[in-house]
Amino acid sequence: MRINTNVASMTALESNTTVNNELAQSLGRLSSGLKITKASDDSSGMAIADKLRTQASAIGQGINNANAANTFIQIADKAMAEQSNIMDIVKTKLMQAATSTTSESGRQAILNDIKVLLKQFDAISTSTNYNGEPLLDGNDFTFQIGESSTDIVEVKTTMAATTASISGAGSSLKTLKDTTSISTFSGGTALAFMSAVDTAITNLNTVRSQFGSGQNQVESALRNMMTSKTNIKAAESIIRDVDYAEESANFNKLNIIAQAGTYAISQANNVQQNVLKLLQ
Repeated sequence: MRINTNVASMTALESNTTVNNELAQSLGRLSSGLKITKASDDSSGMAIADKLRTQASAIGQGINNANAANTFIQIADKAMAEQSNIMDIVKTKLMQAATSTTSESGRQAILNDIKVLLKQFDAISTSTNYNGEPLLDGNDFTFQIGESSTDIVEVKTTMAATTASISGAGSSLKTLKDTTSISTFSGGTALAFMSAVDTAITNLNTVRSQFGSGQNQVESALRNMMTSKTNIKAAESIIRDVDYAEESANFNKLNIIAQAGTYAISQANNVQQNVLKLLQ
């Protein structure tokens, strides 16, 4: 029997050290909720999970952009809905002025009402904005929806939603709005302006439909991105997140082995005490 080198104790200590290291790693996974806490745990898995996380983050920003774009378009749509309502009232008043049962003074009162309505129409066009960005001035808009540079939604508007732009040639509503006085506002004059109102309503509906088409694209992209983000986060979770049931079972197993290893070291050291019996 040899006492200078306790091989059994050294072997037990080596095994116990390995188990304790694994126990510490298992405890780290349980406390962090992550199966991969450092690159050495699974280098390829971490690379894939990090790429998925970046993709999910980009899609998350795309969702934010889509929600903002949706609000952007809704503001424009609500403004044009009110403008459409104004045009309906203007046409009704022109029809009232066009009939012979309306007196000259009545037509003048109607004209004054129409001027106020058309000024309000243009005021809506001027004041409607999103974060200081005018919405009804005829400009085109581009929304970045998605992680790729090509994932964009464009809203192209053909004209500004103003009396000057949408009423077309001929009896322009801008003339009707800006003229301080019309010498003779007869039934025939009212009929002439009705043609401009009809053109304005048609053109306003065209601009509104252009925004509506863009909103449909945004909402479709939004639904797709929300589904994609959920699936990508699920894929990342499978790679990165710890399975608590599995890891808890592994931790308990390692804990028992560590305790057994400590006992083995103790017994290996006690074996050396038997040498003393030879010296007695």
